[in-house]
Amino acid sequence: MVKNRNPVRFLGRKIVNFLSEFGEISRLLERTFSFVPRLGRDRILLFNQMAHIGSNSLPLVVIIGFFTGMVSAWQAASQFKGLISLSLLGSAVSRAIFMELGPVLTAIVIAGRVGASIAAELGTMKVTEQIDALESLGISPVRYLSTPRVVAGTLMLPILTIFANVIALIGAFVVANFFLGISEKVFFDSVKRFFHLKDVFGGLFKTFFFGGVTALIGVHVGLRTTSGAEGVGKSSVRAFVLSASMVLILDYVLWTIIF
Repeated sequence: MVKNRNPVRFLGRKIVNFLSEFGEISRLLERTFSFVPRLGRDRILLFNQMAHIGSNSLPLVVIIGFFTGMVSAWQAASQFKGLISLSLLGSAVSRAIFMELGPVLTAIVIAGRVGASIAAELGTMKVTEQIDALESLGISPVRYLSTPRVVAGTLMLPILTIFANVIALIGAFVVANFFLGISEKVFFDSVKRFFHLKDVFGGLFKTFFFGGVTALIGVHVGLRTTSGAEGVGKSSVRAFVLSASMVLILDYVLWTIIF
């Protein structure tokens, strides 16, 4: 006979586990940034991670950005139809892209591609005792594995977001010009008329946090991996779920601060 689970005890255990893991992540963050002054000596590690997170992700970001812009234009045109002149389509789409769609969708794509891959890579190292080998050689796993990845994620996501924003705007223009009959002059005049640097920089400011948190969670989950190959698979999924959730939570928190 299955015993009834005590809901108070279950909730208390979940809260304790959450606070414990939050403390572990905070401690990892503190240790990660304590090694930042040594990145000059570890620059090869940093450059390798920047290439992995940045240039290797660029084709996917371009594809996602282009179709995001196209869908945004169709959706905005559908909402404007019969209510507002389509001459304002450029301004509406560009603000949505710069402030929300570009930063958030790029961060979620990177969470899926990079956050999960970091967790899988470090998880494999953990279960095969490679991390124990590093420690036995006197090499800090945080310095060698965490700092380059977290710093690279923090630096590269804003750059990827810039590409995504530009490509998304081009995608929106393609729909506006070829399918909705809006001329190039009308579309881009609308963008310039309501363009604010605060919108662009506000969106880019958020991506520094998105990139750092994605890489940090990937490292944290990877270093806690157990149970062999099955554990590595679970860690990859968990890293993506946590990273994507934190991106959306941070998006709301930072939105209230910036705007």
